[in-house]
Amino acid sequence: MSDDCIFCRIARGEIPSRKIYEDDLVFAFHDINPIAPVHFLVIPKVHVASMAELEDEHEAALGRAMVVAGKIAREQGATDGFRTIVNTGRVGRQEVYHLHIHVLGGPEILPAMLKR
Repeated sequence: MSDDCIFCRIARGEIPSRKIYEDDLVFAFHDINPIAPVHFLVIPKVHVASMAELEDEHEAALGRAMVVAGKIAREQGATDGFRTIVNTGRVGRQEVYHLHIHVLGGPEILPAMLKR
């Protein structure tokens, strides 16, 4: 973990969060500014700045993150589907440089992915 990364600090319990799940590899918590009825984040506990920096050694943590994301989404009420978003880098509009998966769901609230 990084000493100054906000998500590392959340995972360590130094910054309060509305924790949903935690194990040795991942941490999940509600988004502080939700944009959907279901909106939480899943982060690996190991500090990885973005998806562009993933290596083979991160496979277990990211695999766990995906499994946890689906399980929690269903538990939070997104039983008819949900969206996962991983913003990567400046062009991908990443704001916090610790890899994180946004999970959003709710009744018919999500627009189409991209306008064609």
